[in-house]
Amino acid sequence: MKLDKKKAIAARVFGVGKKRIIFVEPRLDEIKEAITKEDIRALKEDGAIIIRPIKARRSAPKRKVKRGPGNIRKKARSRKREYITITRKLRKDVQDLKNKKLLTKEQTVDIRKKIRNRFFRSKAHLKEYVNTLEK
Repeated sequence: MKLDKKKAIAARVFGVGKKRIIFVEPRLDEIKEAITKEDIRALKEDGAIIIRPIKARRSAPKRKVKRGPGNIRKKARSRKREYITITRKLRKDVQDLKNKKLLTKEQTVDIRKKIRNRFFRSKAHLKEYVNTLEK
């Protein structure tokens, strides 16, 4: 006796897979006569159709992800703004010193590279460095 279509209907009605539907052997004649979804629901309530419980593996608890040095996120906006302001100040100051002939072209290039690499903390630090160059 083939009851594949009945299993498919039952699976659709109860929202489970076909493999989970079990028909009780002594009541197969009743199940065979069931045509509508309503009939299938009634048979389940009577106990002619059983739905097998889910067999599943137990899921492992999720591990906490440790934050390494590569995963630390900082806000770049404020640091960038700070860098821009100090860099512009220092470059303007170096340009003035060059125009006054206090620095050679090579010294200017060297100082600008150091500004780019954030060597100088402030304008005062730059002036201190320029004074050491002249001596």
